[in-house]
Amino acid sequence: MKLLVISNNPLRPSFRQRVEMFLDLLRTDGFESEVHKLPAGHIKRRALFKRAAQFDAMLLHKKCLNFFDAGFLRKHARKIIYDFDDAVMYKASRPESEHTSHMRLFGRITRLADCIIAGNEYLAEQARRFNSNVHIVPTGLSVDDYKSGASKPNDGKVRLVWIGSKATLKYLEQLGPVLEEAGRRFENLVLRIICDSFFTLEDIPVEQRRWSLETQAADLATSDIGLAPLPDNRFTRGKCAYKMLQYMAAGLPVIASPVGANRQYIEESGAGLLAENNEQWLERITELINNASSRQQMAEAAAGFVRRFDRAVLGKKLSKIITDCIGE
Repeated sequence: MKLLVISNNPLRPSFRQRVEMFLDLLRTDGFESEVHKLPAGHIKRRALFKRAAQFDAMLLHKKCLNFFDAGFLRKHARKIIYDFDDAVMYKASRPESEHTSHMRLFGRITRLADCIIAGNEYLAEQARRFNSNVHIVPTGLSVDDYKSGASKPNDGKVRLVWIGSKATLKYLEQLGPVLEEAGRRFENLVLRIICDSFFTLEDIPVEQRRWSLETQAADLATSDIGLAPLPDNRFTRGKCAYKMLQYMAAGLPVIASPVGANRQYIEESGAGLLAENNEQWLERITELINNASSRQQMAEAAAGFVRRFDRAVLGKKLSKIITDCIGE
């Protein structure tokens, strides 16, 4: 079977986590995949969409299409599979409004798709407003990639860690007052930021670790407590809790905001604590700093839970969804 894969940017983490890491598994299951970046010009786009007729299915990753592109693609593609892992139907700056181009574009692509693959239940519910053939494949990871073998430093420090992109660093910055107070209470506390951008605080040392695919596992494994703060709105509820899975795969307990998949994963795994406001965040951080045995128990729970999100498990599910869609 031949699969045409199109993404607005195949270099983004979302594509790596949702599509790229499964391509070799799909190849084993008999899929010959061809990946293309969506061209900028409409002539090149039309040429690429016309080629979709030569494939058994076309998988469109995350990108929504304008009226003319969508119609042209539908005319030529045998099967259209739409995969997304973010609340693309809402505008991040105006998450409470449905009267935006984001919703119109999302409605168009989900109506014309033969099959939709969503990253979590919240996103699946959004897609079911326009299409009944919706499946959930959580955003996952290669669990064994996080078994770095690196040992925690024997320096008496307790390291809070956050990993993410510059775009979401603001969510950690909003915890600044909590982190400052925790730093004043515990002289051995350190904040580690794994990112491509950083900030500093006055009352807690900040370790700046520039993110790379090669070093992220060791940077996580040598930390102690993972942080996953999020504000609660219709955009952030679509987040797929990927950083939480990274923490769990690295053997860390997690403190998270009770938003979307964050709440689900904590409640199902027992691998961490939920914190809804600054007071609770400070309480949860204090609780885990003071109780190393609880941290260890949560880390063990995390190791068992995160296995269900391993790429080998999710790859089989993805392969079956695509196969079934082609066969319909």
